[in-house]
Amino acid sequence: MPPRALSPSGIILADKPAGPTSFDIVAAVRRGTRARTGHAGTLDPFATGLLLLLSGAATRLQPRFVGLDKRYVTEIDLAATTTTGDPEGEVVEEHEAPGEGELEARLAGLRGSVELPIPAASAVKIDGERAYRLHRRGVVVEMPVRRMIVHELLLESYADSIVRLDLLVSSGTYIRAIAEALGGHCRVLRRTEIGPFSVSEADPERLIAAEEALARLAA
Repeated sequence: MPPRALSPSGIILADKPAGPTSFDIVAAVRRGTRARTGHAGTLDPFATGLLLLLSGAATRLQPRFVGLDKRYVTEIDLAATTTTGDPEGEVVEEHEAPGEGELEARLAGLRGSVELPIPAASAVKIDGERAYRLHRRGVVVEMPVRRMIVHELLLESYADSIVRLDLLVSSGTYIRAIAEALGGHCRVLRRTEIGPFSVSEADPERLIAAEEALARLAA
């Protein structure tokens, strides 16, 4: 197979729908451009929102984009936990959702620097194998704890056991881990920002020049 083309080169912002994997989106862009294509962070299949893709020669700039802060809007069901921390898993436990006062106390404990277990259904490697593959086979492992930084955690609404949150977090933060720490699971998850880039400007047909994208990082 010949090497992938280095052009067109630049940054593509895509709005991923629920269902396809992030790699499905990467593959679709690659088929359209016939250029080498990479990403600066994935989303779970059930999640929607912003993917930052790198095309052609710009793929070498991936390290500049993977560590950016990210903003999410999520709806968390606080009356049940699931095996995956999202709607695709099986229900593990059903319980009474916390009152507003208890919820505020839990949220307060999750602002700033927190250490939480990485979800079992994740892409981190355990003894050389992806955790989600072990999870699918029913292999129970003790997941490592990761330091995550929650810069902002805003309560938008809370009704009928469903809390809607707006979060600005460090790269590598799992919103599903936050949902589990709150005693629930993510029902909806949407990424709205990656660093200075917003999902409102997503357009798979638009190629942002690498120089312009890097200038936005420095602004």
